[in-house]
Amino acid sequence: MAINWPALLTAIFICQAAGLIGAKVTRPALKPWYRDLKKPLFTPPDWLFAPAWITLYLLMAVAVYLIWMQGLNTAGVKTAVVVFIIQLLLNSAWSFIFFGMKSPLYGLIEIVILWLSIAVCSVLFWQISILAGWLMVPYLLWVSFAAVLNFAIWKLNPSR
Repeated sequence: MAINWPALLTAIFICQAAGLIGAKVTRPALKPWYRDLKKPLFTPPDWLFAPAWITLYLLMAVAVYLIWMQGLNTAGVKTAVVVFIIQLLLNSAWSFIFFGMKSPLYGLIEIVILWLSIAVCSVLFWQISILAGWLMVPYLLWVSFAAVLNFAIWKLNPSR
């Protein structure tokens, strides 16, 4: 299969743009709010988040590209792409809720919904392209870890 470069670059642009939107909201809250929160010992260093997310958004872009290239009129493709867009919006929304609103509790509620949407999206992708399904696994694992981290931060900072 030949690579449709405009489509692939569009998928990459959209996914990375979602990441940039989240980063724009996150950055101002890092100091002092996030820095001053009590965090569990397993909290990754701040420098790890940007390369992790850039990589995850790239994997997600390739996954949705593989699905999209099956044709939007192919059974299940349109639904899978719509669910992908929903989970991408939920991904950006988490940054607005956790960092923008400075709310670990509402962030926790939202990340559970995000996790469920990623799981549904992954299953739909898997049914269309095994490779696309596998490309979503690191993202699902990272958001699973992020949900545990979010929960721990909420428990350690009940008044926030």
